[in-house]
Amino acid sequence: MTSLRLRVFAVFALGYFISYLFRGVNLGFAPFLAREMGFTATDLGTLTSLYFLGFAGAQIPGGVLLDHYGPRRVTACVMLVAAAGAFIFGVSHNMAAMMVGRLLIGVGVSVCLGGAFKATAQHFPVAQLTLVNGLVMAVGGLGGVAVGAPLSWLLAIAPWRAVSLGLAAFTVLVAAIIWTGGPRTRDTHHQATHHQASVLEQFKGTAHILRSHAFWKTATFSALTQAVFYAMQSLWVGAFLRDVVPAGTADIGARAASLVSVLGGAFIVGNIGFGALARSFERRGVSVQRFSGVTMLLFVLVQAMLAARVPLSAPLLWAAYGALGGTGILTYAVLAEYFPPRLIGRVNTTFTLVIFIGIFVLQIAIGAALAHWPALDGHYPALAHQTVWAVLVVMQVAGAAWYFMPSRHATAPRRAVETQ
Repeated sequence: MTSLRLRVFAVFALGYFISYLFRGVNLGFAPFLAREMGFTATDLGTLTSLYFLGFAGAQIPGGVLLDHYGPRRVTACVMLVAAAGAFIFGVSHNMAAMMVGRLLIGVGVSVCLGGAFKATAQHFPVAQLTLVNGLVMAVGGLGGVAVGAPLSWLLAIAPWRAVSLGLAAFTVLVAAIIWTGGPRTRDTHHQATHHQASVLEQFKGTAHILRSHAFWKTATFSALTQAVFYAMQSLWVGAFLRDVVPAGTADIGARAASLVSVLGGAFIVGNIGFGALARSFERRGVSVQRFSGVTMLLFVLVQAMLAARVPLSAPLLWAAYGALGGTGILTYAVLAEYFPPRLIGRVNTTFTLVIFIGIFVLQIAIGAALAHWPALDGHYPALAHQTVWAVLVVMQVAGAAWYFMPSRHATAPRRAVETQ
């Protein structure tokens, strides 16, 4: 059984690595797309954001498919859509076709994390799931490291189109590994009528959750921090590092790529470490909700320091940015305390939807905001980036104020929503 569990972890974590790699690959492609295709900041923001739109739109139907057919078959088959999207993206020569490719990539990897979590839940004891799922997130976070220095090195020796086509082939390979290596014994089979009922139930539950005051009060601050972090990490942090750097830096591109890898590595450590730390503080009487709120506030503080160009070690600041950037994910556990067990799956799906729609909107908005300043050789003034970051910090501070404000509703956990 130990070897089976190891196989489950390995093949599905590899699938999430692909998902995370596609999430941030445009960070490396961006300078080439701007130079070769003439894309503006608005174009890049719109193009990259379609991954998140496709990902968000596929969450609810993807969850129903996972329950109906099992994680092995659904993850492997849907990943082929991502491979097709990467192929289209790599061979396209106009914005419209590339947008289609990017959207298909988002749809194709939308079940990778959900499939991994479902597979681990089927094959690991409940007591081990927090650790195992944290390790899955950590393996996925390696994709954030790969889009830094490793991708920069690869793009120095190969055209971006070849890299995109290589990713398409790699995705097909990983899909085949999941199909052949994933366990078959726990795949589920239900009648079509049950499947249809599940779809209706999913949408009904989502509507109730979206009307819940408890959901929005708990989730808004976290959704804002997660949306800002992923919008930046998957595209705009590269431009920030290239444009907002101390004068006299010898190789701005290489330095930016290495700091992106530092950020990605710290994100992995933070995913594992802060989850364990939250539980440790909980045993000492500090709630996960309070702990998560404080770490998210620290994340906002680090953003303000980076935007203000505080004269501290850049690797240290970007490591803090990466480590703290994922702490809002603890809100999944917090929300579980406010909703009855029958709604938790839909709560998680709804929260994911809110985050990814936020990323989609922010990536476009940031690109449009930067485009208000004139670009010189693809670079925007430091003031442009600093203004954008300042606005984002203010938004998150407003979210934090509501998060920590005592609730007039004062509902007890698990009684905040009692709908179907």
